[in-house]
Amino acid sequence: MEKSNKLVIFLGLIFFTNLLFAQNFVDAIRLSEPGIGSNARALGMGNAYIALSNDFSGTFFNPAGLGLVRYGELVGSLNYNSFNNKSTLYNNTTNFSNSNTELNQFGLVLPFPVEQGSLVFSFGYNNNKDFNKAVKFDGYNPNDHSMIQDLTSYNDDLAYELAVSYAGISSDETIIHGQLNQSGSMLDKGGITTWTFGTAVEVAPNVYIGGTLDILGGTYKKEKEYYEDDIYNVYDNTTLTDPTLPETADFQTFFLNDVLDWTLSGFDFKLGFLTTVKDLLNLGLVIKFPSNYSIEENYFIDGYADFAATRFILSEPYDVTIEYDIKTPFEFMGGVAFNIMGIAIISGDVSYIDYTQMEFTEGLTPTDISQNNKEIKQYTREVLNLSAGAEVTIPNTSLSIRGGFMYRPSPYFDDPSKYDKKYITAGVGYVAGGSIALDFAFARGWWEDFGDNYSSNLSRNYQTITVNNFTFTLTYMF
Repeated sequence: MEKSNKLVIFLGLIFFTNLLFAQNFVDAIRLSEPGIGSNARALGMGNAYIALSNDFSGTFFNPAGLGLVRYGELVGSLNYNSFNNKSTLYNNTTNFSNSNTELNQFGLVLPFPVEQGSLVFSFGYNNNKDFNKAVKFDGYNPNDHSMIQDLTSYNDDLAYELAVSYAGISSDETIIHGQLNQSGSMLDKGGITTWTFGTAVEVAPNVYIGGTLDILGGTYKKEKEYYEDDIYNVYDNTTLTDPTLPETADFQTFFLNDVLDWTLSGFDFKLGFLTTVKDLLNLGLVIKFPSNYSIEENYFIDGYADFAATRFILSEPYDVTIEYDIKTPFEFMGGVAFNIMGIAIISGDVSYIDYTQMEFTEGLTPTDISQNNKEIKQYTREVLNLSAGAEVTIPNTSLSIRGGFMYRPSPYFDDPSKYDKKYITAGVGYVAGGSIALDFAFARGWWEDFGDNYSSNLSRNYQTITVNNFTFTLTYMF
């Protein structure tokens, strides 16, 4: 295989990597979409918490709500997340799931005695967002296309080195013409975490302002395996995928292993306002300033091709690390909460995000930054996220029951509503001995999605997704 040399292979793999892993607007969306929080009381009420936030979770929702805290609080939350995906490729459906359990909140809230009003400080840890995802697909493609052909059309040396393409007169060629079984899986894991410092002050009777500084960290890892198998022996022992190599007779399997690994760091800031009206009505407003992320990203690509007599492997798997920065958009939030006779609370929130304001700022070439930011403008849109919830305290008890709903429109331009994320939530809370609060919440989300294995709308798996979250919060008041 005279064509193969380190430089050509390296350049070819870079091009292949750009096709699969190029930093683009999808990465910016991954960081910009809000998570669903980490406190059981808030989650039970559908995260309609901007006008409440009278506990440590105010650092996540509205820091001005910390000013309503009258006693010290030590709080911790545990969360279980299950992501379930029913994927259909060429009319064949495959189910797959991924789950994780983690301590997703730990914090301290300290009110300080003042002559008038209130002054409250908080410090702690939040897991702001979970990247947990999964998809698995398996279907026979009877059409005249494949990943092998797609790579060959780009003159990519990965296909060449695995002997599923060969050097033609002016470009690479392949005798593969589809009719392969395509299967694989993707697992995503990781999350965005913050160390948060918050404060709130009562600047006038029943008027509070607050701020939160978040030191951001986290990880994201996507692991993908992809197979193309000649299950019907279309390319039998009379067919050579490289006419110059007899050992390329009887093609059986083409395999790629792709791993994308991020380490995240950054910061952001929230500014909140809250006012209460005669203990009957709360109004809250929040500005979340852009998060500034620095990303250290590692690509790894390996693969092989099996024939009846031999296996071709990459002589040097592709493994490279780069660094770049992404800035998320502003988020503007408002909420209202009605207190009904001290027995029930009904609340609603709305948040505005203009995803077209996302930006790649540093690290990539000027051309790549410009292209990515143009695609952000072209493929994303403004959205209004909606939340509603209620809490009812059973008379003469310390027991509360909760319910809520969340609606998160897709950030992609022109997406139909089936791609919007919907959640229903429920919860229960109990205060023991006046100083220990036990809260439990459940949230179920559902939406549709799709993924392309290569090119656009050729090898596409259609996904029906359901997500279950269980959150338990323990609070000690002193």
